Amino acid sequence: MTCNYFDIEHAIKIHDEIIELSGGLKGIKNIGITESTLKHIQNDDYYPTFEDKLNHLFYCIVKNHSFNDGNKRSTIALSAYFLEINNYSQAGINHFIKEMENIVVAVADNKIDKQFLKEIIIYTVQGKELSETIKLQLINQLEK
Repeated sequence: MTCNYFDIEHAIKIHDEIIELSGGLKGIKNIGITESTLKHIQNDDYYPTFEDKLNHLFYCIVKNHSFNDGNKRSTIALSAYFLEINNYSQAGINHFIKEMENIVVAVADNKIDKQFLKEIIIYTVQGKELSETIKLQLINQLEK
């Protein structure tokens, strides 16, 4: 599988643009955490599928709080950019953004773990509605 990736400078640029548009503090607290995430998703042994890579990117950006502010917003934007540079349609990217807006909050609040996030991402990237089983599991997780 061939994927396109972006570097830390681009991640910071996207983050800073989001902060300019929506408010908050620009910059990064721990550049190493984000650099590590961006490097790790390139390892096909650990992350063999696109969904594995996207899941790791999404989860690590939101959970590691490496930016000074706007980590949830940056998670969505960087994940959407990853979809874009890997030739996902604009409709697919818009669907992802819409569906993941509430999910990112639940991940940040420890209501959704990395494995369950991957299940959600697989459905979302494929443009499918979540299965009834996943919807029920999501409701249960959010009620905790």
